[in-house]
Amino acid sequence: MTGAGESGAGVIRTRALTKRYGSVTAVRSVDLEVRAGDRYGLLGPNGSGKTTLVRMLLGLVYATSGEIEVLGRRMPRHAREVLPQVGALIEEPAAYPHLSGRTNLALLDAAGPGGLSARRTRKRRVDEALEQVGLGGVGRRPVKAYSLGMRQRLGLAGALIRRPKLLVLDEPGNGLDPHGIRDLRELLIGLNEAGVTVFLSSHLMAEVEQLCTRVGVLDAGRLVLQDDLAALRAPTGRVMVDTPDADRAVALLDGQVERRDGDQLLVRPVVGDGAAGDAAGLNARLVEAGLRVSAIGPHQRTLEEIVLSVTGTGSDHVGESS
Repeated sequence: MTGAGESGAGVIRTRALTKRYGSVTAVRSVDLEVRAGDRYGLLGPNGSGKTTLVRMLLGLVYATSGEIEVLGRRMPRHAREVLPQVGALIEEPAAYPHLSGRTNLALLDAAGPGGLSARRTRKRRVDEALEQVGLGGVGRRPVKAYSLGMRQRLGLAGALIRRPKLLVLDEPGNGLDPHGIRDLRELLIGLNEAGVTVFLSSHLMAEVEQLCTRVGVLDAGRLVLQDDLAALRAPTGRVMVDTPDADRAVALLDGQVERRDGDQLLVRPVVGDGAAGDAAGLNARLVEAGLRVSAIGPHQRTLEEIVLSVTGTGSDHVGESS
């Protein structure tokens, strides 16, 4: 496993973290590194151990062995100090269905630490949290009248009410329509830019690719990949060519085409296609031969291709929470 870029302060760190249930090992010697300011996405196939790992980070499940630090403190030993600074949404959000969303948030806040100082600012913080997740106009409705997506938003509001330094979210897009997922992405990016570190597990690779700056991939309980997304998606040295003259291009390039998908070609340039075998030089070669080029540019692997290369799983949905 490698890291790229300059590391910030560690917000989540695990060392050889392991969880066994009898003869079944759900999490195997995981060394996780989430830095201050990260938007970290944890991906993995079904049964990979994502939710077990998230629950251990929050002290909801005890590790069999290994170490956990959250916000610089050992967990679960210092949970009372750490958890008030962490907002979390794990699995399906819980609420009293006969009470309003606003009342549910107020009760959740009252159950937390803070005493009188928290009570004095409670109404304002509840209002702000509801507005942040797009429930400002329906906060007085009973939760039993909420859709699944609205319940998910309410759960997220509960995670935000204490203005956390760290957000830990397990499948936060569950139940959200495309508009809601876009709003969630914009909200999390905004919170991150304001100084909140975001750690989430998800099976939606396209969403993680748009949201996250750093990713980890679990497979059979092992962390098989951990790196900055920009490093993982760096140009591969290949060139993507889109041409309606694909047959002629394949013949012209004679062995340089590594993959073809209709009119799209993945080409391995050679010196002579340009000063360094780049896209511009390859384009000139094709055009000089009378071929039409609709689009051309450096090839970058998608997150799906990256996950496939380390897990053998190629679906957009790499796995439900596990």
